[in-house]
Amino acid sequence: MNQMIAIRRATLLLLALLLTACAAPPPPVAQPADLPAPAESAAAVAPDANLTDGCVETYDPSIDYFPQKTDVTHSDSFAVEYHNNYKIVTVSNPWQGAQESFQYVLVQCGTPAPEGVDGPVIEVPVRSLVALSTTYLPHLASLGLTDRLVGLDSLLWATTPEVVALIEAGELVEVGGGSTVNLEQLLEMEPGLVMAYGIGIPEYDAHPLLIEAGIPVALNGDFVEQDPLGRTEWIKFIAFFFNKDGEADQIFNSSVDSYNATAALAAGVTARPTVFLSSIYDGTWWMPGGDSYTARLLVDAGADYLWADAAAVGSSPVDFETVFETAGNADFWLNPDNSFWNVQADVMQSDERYGEFAAVANGHLYNNNALVNANGGNAFYESGAAHPEVVLMDLVKILHPELLPDHQLVYYKVVE
Repeated sequence: MNQMIAIRRATLLLLALLLTACAAPPPPVAQPADLPAPAESAAAVAPDANLTDGCVETYDPSIDYFPQKTDVTHSDSFAVEYHNNYKIVTVSNPWQGAQESFQYVLVQCGTPAPEGVDGPVIEVPVRSLVALSTTYLPHLASLGLTDRLVGLDSLLWATTPEVVALIEAGELVEVGGGSTVNLEQLLEMEPGLVMAYGIGIPEYDAHPLLIEAGIPVALNGDFVEQDPLGRTEWIKFIAFFFNKDGEADQIFNSSVDSYNATAALAAGVTARPTVFLSSIYDGTWWMPGGDSYTARLLVDAGADYLWADAAAVGSSPVDFETVFETAGNADFWLNPDNSFWNVQADVMQSDERYGEFAAVANGHLYNNNALVNANGGNAFYESGAAHPEVVLMDLVKILHPELLPDHQLVYYKVVE
């Protein structure tokens, strides 16, 4: 019996050994060479258009990230220099008579800032903007950028429809301007950029305060331009910060073509009607000089501006008697610089002597206040500055109506 038990045990042990011998061997320990290779990072791809939303994800220093570029052709006050991943934008004439220039280094976000380049670094495309002048607003609208606008110096004066809608919806913040700009509010808002202007007097300018507070700011000198097309070319300056260079180029070129076509019509006129401007302010008649923005428009519109020989870009003081002696019989009186003159009774209420001018008696007093909001904000100084081609058409329609028979006045209306 014990022998049988021993035989069974031996048999079971033999079977166990056989089963163990037939089992699959354990897998070998993986050696470093056997580990799967790490996935390669996605190769950088050159964009076929400027990045207007988002940042570069895989940077390659050999790639040009600004395939859509533009040149500055009509303004001598600002310039741009392109590099693969950054632009250097220089404002050489930020205000009349400025002795300093301002340089900005616009770096494509997601790429490194250059070394050894002077100027504050601003990542583009800018995510949000505070505008301290209404002249920037029509350009933002044309470029489809009003959604980036988060604040204004004042909510009273805007006339650009897209911006007015934002104001009415309560989506814009009023931050003040000049030396009274609200720094605490701006620091809380953290805008990508504040676009401002300067006049060269620190106690009145906003930009020294903004720079000291570490708030990104860029100076826009559009108001310095005396060439109407040079002034509207500042759409490119705004576009640089949003990588909308190509769109700005197309918009500007369209304005140039339209302006030049209208100017060519007026250039062929044989008779140029005489014109004078402005009105009395605080006892003095301030007459724009012959090198001024308005004088240039009048020349291109086929006018004989009676102060064209006064070589000045600003306005010079002239007494009433001198103005009447020179312009008493002038054909047209334009831009009286009084938005509240709508009918001749308003004119006479200001000064009865105005009725002695032939232009008033003949119904040839035209005011540039056809588009004024309830607070006195005048579109002539907003969208009119952005679209001089339309202003020029208005002037040609007034002075030479036969040249543009189908044009309807936009910014001007007769003071009846």
